[in-house]
Amino acid sequence: MPHHKPVPSQGVRAGRAVRAMRAVLALEVLGVAGVLGLYNWMDSSQDFRHTMNTRFPSVLEVYYKANEWDGNYGIREKDREVWAVKSK
Repeated sequence: MPHHKPVPSQGVRAGRAVRAMRAVLALEVLGVAGVLGLYNWMDSSQDFRHTMNTRFPSVLEVYYKANEWDGNYGIREKDREVWAVKSK
């Protein structure tokens, strides 16, 4: 009875696809960890939020919106009050 061998190129393609999916998954995990780290840093440091306001205001806006969406109001206003006093 003849033994049927798989085509080698199919195994190579499948291996590449698995490695590519693992790489994509790893990048996504790193991205989520980075975003959570950035959020935690902004949440715990008003000075860092001020730096973000200067350099990346759109990122800070997303932080404020996420907190407002979650029901945490007033962070934006407190930051503006403190920064206004510091700039005088």
